[in-house]
Amino acid sequence: MSQPALTVTDPGQAAGRGRRLLEIAGAASIAATYVFLVLTQPADIANGPASFSALVALGGFLLGAVLLIVAVLPVLPTSTLVLIPVALVLNVVLGQLMGSTGLPFYIDAIGTVLIGVLAGPAAGAATGALSSIVWSFFNPTVLPFAAGAALIGFLAGMAARVGLFRRFYLAPVAGFITGILAGVVSAPIAAFVFGGTSGLGTGAIVSAFRAMGDTLLAAITKQALISDPMDKAIVFTIAALLAYALPRRTTFQFPFVRRFRVLAGKAPSAPDA
Repeated sequence: MSQPALTVTDPGQAAGRGRRLLEIAGAASIAATYVFLVLTQPADIANGPASFSALVALGGFLLGAVLLIVAVLPVLPTSTLVLIPVALVLNVVLGQLMGSTGLPFYIDAIGTVLIGVLAGPAAGAATGALSSIVWSFFNPTVLPFAAGAALIGFLAGMAARVGLFRRFYLAPVAGFITGILAGVVSAPIAAFVFGGTSGLGTGAIVSAFRAMGDTLLAAITKQALISDPMDKAIVFTIAALLAYALPRRTTFQFPFVRRFRVLAGKAPSAPDA
């Protein structure tokens, strides 16, 4: 009589499935919070954490970011954990500066894209969401756009995975495409929550389209499709420059860079441990 076959579970595969489930749960939390904001259109969110809608948004986006970080934490080198706070500061400082210029650009996702390129889609998405959360304590109007920021980090990681950063001239192309998708995602938030007045330069473009007879959502979508692709092309180009400016021994410490050969060139013959 034959003995039943024993099934041996590979701990590595089980851990991989667990990380994937956490990534899905984190993305779902961010997406659900975005849908909540679009459906409820909470005008009081600009009041900051004092409002119920802001607390829901803060909790939903924070939960999603934490789940994403927990998912990728086991495969993140120390260099990534050190770089994420730097990326957050870079996003907030540049975003605040650009927001005061009146130009129809943001330049507030360079750190997010850099993390996505070096550490992958999940780390990029977590950085984008965390960036909006941190920034919201200085500017509450940024919080509802956390889903778009997470999408930018995710798409940057995916672009890196398929090799769009191996050729420098492809980085702005990836940024342009990302900007189209991010603009479409952010348009309903700008329209329904803020009435299209969340930025100085972008608000002027929206007003021009409104004067030509467009509906609010149509005007904001057109503005987003003008501003966001150019903005993200610039951001992806700068992030690519930063990634290539880092020493090769540093970039090849990132498992994502090594596994998917994200950047042009060969790994150092004796990389640091």
